[in-house]
Amino acid sequence: MLLLLPPLLLSASPAGASGTVNPCCYFPCQHKGVCVRVGTEGYECDCTRTGYFGVNCTFPEFWMRIRAALKPSPAFYHFILTHFRWFWDIINSTFLRDTLMRLVLTIRANLIPSPPTYNSAHGYISWESYVNLSYFTRILPPVPEDCPTPSGTKGPAQLPDARLVAERFLLRKTFQPDPQGSNLMFAFFAQHFTHQFFKTSGKMGHGFTRALGHGVDLGNIYGDNLERQNELRLFQDGKLKYQLVNGEMYPPRVLEAPVHMIYPKRVPPEQQRAVGQEVFGLLPGLMMYATLWLREHNRVCDVLKGEHPTWGDEQLFQTARLILIGETIKIVIEDYVQHLSGYHLQLKFDPELIFGVQFQYQNRISVEFNQLYHWHPLMPDFFIIQDQEYSYEQFVYNTTMLTDYGVEALVEAFSKQQAGQIGGGQNINKNLLKVAIGVIEESRLLRLQPFNEYRKRFNMVPYTSFQELTGDEEMAAELQKLYGDIDAMEFYPGLLVEKTQPNSIFGESMVEIGAPFSLKGLLGNPICSPEYWKPSTFGGATGFEMVNTATLQKLVCLNVKRCPYVAFRVPDSGDVAAMATSHSSREKEPSAEL
Repeated sequence: MLLLLPPLLLSASPAGASGTVNPCCYFPCQHKGVCVRVGTEGYECDCTRTGYFGVNCTFPEFWMRIRAALKPSPAFYHFILTHFRWFWDIINSTFLRDTLMRLVLTIRANLIPSPPTYNSAHGYISWESYVNLSYFTRILPPVPEDCPTPSGTKGPAQLPDARLVAERFLLRKTFQPDPQGSNLMFAFFAQHFTHQFFKTSGKMGHGFTRALGHGVDLGNIYGDNLERQNELRLFQDGKLKYQLVNGEMYPPRVLEAPVHMIYPKRVPPEQQRAVGQEVFGLLPGLMMYATLWLREHNRVCDVLKGEHPTWGDEQLFQTARLILIGETIKIVIEDYVQHLSGYHLQLKFDPELIFGVQFQYQNRISVEFNQLYHWHPLMPDFFIIQDQEYSYEQFVYNTTMLTDYGVEALVEAFSKQQAGQIGGGQNINKNLLKVAIGVIEESRLLRLQPFNEYRKRFNMVPYTSFQELTGDEEMAAELQKLYGDIDAMEFYPGLLVEKTQPNSIFGESMVEIGAPFSLKGLLGNPICSPEYWKPSTFGGATGFEMVNTATLQKLVCLNVKRCPYVAFRVPDSGDVAAMATSHSSREKEPSAEL
């Protein structure tokens, strides 16, 4: 329906070149309705399949009214899922676990549009948004360029300086540990895992990506293009190139695998290691994971060759890659997301759970997901390896730490050192603050809609004040002074300053916005489709079993000589002893010589 905004409303903000404000700058269309400008002063809200009708898509249809009345709030079901362990122990042992897991997957995944809708060049649906994989996609279109303020119509005509925002609200004063017990093993896994699909292309400009796979393709292990992949391959028995140091397998030197890696000039070529992601030389924790996955790939190749002696190098390589993709998704859902959620419901990776429902096996990485996943508050103020404390200057680009200590020692050290709390604000180490500043500046160049608009898009009630957002009077007063209106609060700072849920690593919005992206990306992988999800895809029953039984502990312990304490949380009393007992009685799968 065409609507002309009242003259009084239009005069509330500075007029554009035509003398009127673009009505879509007011974000009038609710409940995922699409605003289309009509003429010079009017607009239409397209309410198709939103479950709402009316000029601004505000009136619920009958079934939507019932659904809204019965639907619990995110805070309510978070409370239920994180309490009453005795109840969830019963659920986890029955068919209800599968039923609930199917519900979680479908409800979360359906919040992500597929096929994609917008990109940074087009604030409307276009063929380019669908077909051009060089773009990150967008969940919400950009704020129109002709709006009175960067936030549409609310807030200041010029947003506060990005550095000022970061220093006042994101910079760490004192280290705030994650109450869920997340450790550096978790922090480095998050970074290693996401850098296969978060690869902003600086040469092409903001909003573009070099990770054309848009998902879990393990480009961080194999490279994001065929040329890089071929340089990393041994072309023998399906394996990747490696070097032996003290009889153990590590990534090859750049001299033997000449791929582009980012190292400072002070690092000599003989100390530069070559892996799939060019930035992984930055941190020993990233290179540690690169080493584990290298060993796992070559170990899997040995198992496959034993099962299929007639297979050539290419089939061994390609099948091993599929197995590692499956292992990664299994570990992410059942170890990584399980820990992150804090839920007592035992999460399950089983693609067959959604074979009977409508689901699209494709994925596109969005700008918002890329922004959201900058979890730099996880990083501590220093790093402790075997009682030795390392500053950032000593840790960054330390290319010999991995071989000096060995994989086992780093795994154990990172598993025992606590990571920081992500939400609540003021917990980013000063050495990493420039990254947060860059994220804020990028969001402004991409004209991301305000934080509250994303809360509405993901079915949350928008905040009405900065006090409600932060739960902190001093921080709320400063934010009010800088932004002027809660509806002008920016997306990324809003996620980080939001008050955390009880005993949680971050706030409600990070969970409700991040989980749909994550689960859609994981289950939307081709290997999870009915055509792929069968033993033959993974080389038969043995390969399929490797995928279905993968854990973080197995990834480490099948690829080292001594199995250390390994988990995504710091150990409780008795954890290390229990781990040692289980390892001593564990039967190993066939493994490669390290």
